[in-house]
Amino acid sequence: MTEHSARTYPETLDPEDWEEMRALAHRMVDDALDRVRGLRDRPVWQPMPDALRASFTGPVPLTPTPLDTVYADVMDKLYPHAMGNSHPRFWAWYMGAGCITGALADFLAAIDGSNLGGGNTGANLVDRQVTDWLRQIMGFPEGASGTLVNAGSMANILGLTAARNAATGVDLHQDSVADMEAPLRFYASDQVHNCHIKAMNLLGLGAKALCRVATDDVFRMDIDALRAVIAEDRARGVSPACVIATAGTTNTGAVDPLPAIADLCRDEGIWLHVDGCIGALFSIAPKNRHLVAGIERADSLALDLHKGLHAPFDVGCTLIRNRRLHRTTFAETAEYLQVATRGLAAAEFLHDYGVETTRSFRALKIWMMLRHHGAETFGRILDRTIAQARHLTDLITAEPELELMAATATTIVCFRHAPSHMDEVGLRAHNTEIMLRVQESGVAVITDTTLRGRHCLRVAICNHRTRNEDLDLLIREIVRIGNELKHAHGTMRDAPPWEVTERP
Repeated sequence: MTEHSARTYPETLDPEDWEEMRALAHRMVDDALDRVRGLRDRPVWQPMPDALRASFTGPVPLTPTPLDTVYADVMDKLYPHAMGNSHPRFWAWYMGAGCITGALADFLAAIDGSNLGGGNTGANLVDRQVTDWLRQIMGFPEGASGTLVNAGSMANILGLTAARNAATGVDLHQDSVADMEAPLRFYASDQVHNCHIKAMNLLGLGAKALCRVATDDVFRMDIDALRAVIAEDRARGVSPACVIATAGTTNTGAVDPLPAIADLCRDEGIWLHVDGCIGALFSIAPKNRHLVAGIERADSLALDLHKGLHAPFDVGCTLIRNRRLHRTTFAETAEYLQVATRGLAAAEFLHDYGVETTRSFRALKIWMMLRHHGAETFGRILDRTIAQARHLTDLITAEPELELMAATATTIVCFRHAPSHMDEVGLRAHNTEIMLRVQESGVAVITDTTLRGRHCLRVAICNHRTRNEDLDLLIREIVRIGNELKHAHGTMRDAPPWEVTERP
């Protein structure tokens, strides 16, 4: 008799031995906690050997494999080659470091298994409460609406969809953008995130619908330049639809002048959308909330909760001031989706506020994290990360061969190792090699960018585990590697560079 035919029927995906599963599940939790607790003792990132990489090819598994064998591959093959963003010295892009409470919440949400598209359930109420908490945190008025999405890019796209529909003058549930009386124009700084270009294409407007407005010497949108291009567009028959202000640009962390932009949008009758994925939650940082003053005046706001709240992937939020417009933008009727007065369907369908009919229980991790830690804790951590960016800036300015490439506005620091004899082409190659050696050593993960034609290193501090001595180590390593490269001799030291002395 085969293993398959010996199974108890009806066949199910539940374990045959619940106690065996319980023991393995407990081991997974123990291993996970040990892993996070010991992050500082490991390299941030390391490349996967070719032989191991080759093991991720092959045919689909048709027969069962014991779960402990599968889990062993997770531990041996995946974890040692993770991205590393939970590590205290991961400062690439701008991600957040996750947290244990949120990870446990994701497990509980998966066990609950609710589809948050709708339903008269406790999960539905948690979702609604979380979006209302975020509304309150951001200072949006009573009656404004929100919806949870997978991340910041989608949060922006939903806000811009509402802005488009508000500006068209036609019913886009029935008609198309070709039926508009005048082409629409959106405005953003030349530092805007590329998800807004994607949004223009998804909205059927094309990339030419997005006007990239010049920025000032600290990379904030130039309000006079914005006013001028709006006037020019009106004069040539183009309809200004929306200004996209950025609260924390991806390149430098700059915050556009939100109060001035809000005043202009009010006077011009233009929708104000704020991309707050990096900086919106500075509003709960007691020492730095002034940096995003005026954000509460937006018509729509995009939040990325992986960043300021360190929620595990994935969860973002769109807030929209006009609840009715929000719902009419996305709601579609169907005979199989009718709200009832009693029973499971006796609750508003949450999918009427976005594009996903099937929605995971993303809200639970935010609900548990805010209750467990409190919003004030997250605010203090945000203040600390801003202070750490200033500490890093001070280290850079104290080193003769390091060059600060942009004013440090919030939590992103751009700089480079700049030996005096190198031109721009040489500096790009030199700093790229520094970045790669830092990554490959396991000491830290940083990335690079280009600011007005000048290449530089970029450190994005969005990590509740980072300490000042981690940043001290980074600068020592960059200076050391830079000098080695400059003099064209020496090798990486033998001792693991990630060994940092713990504070008592």
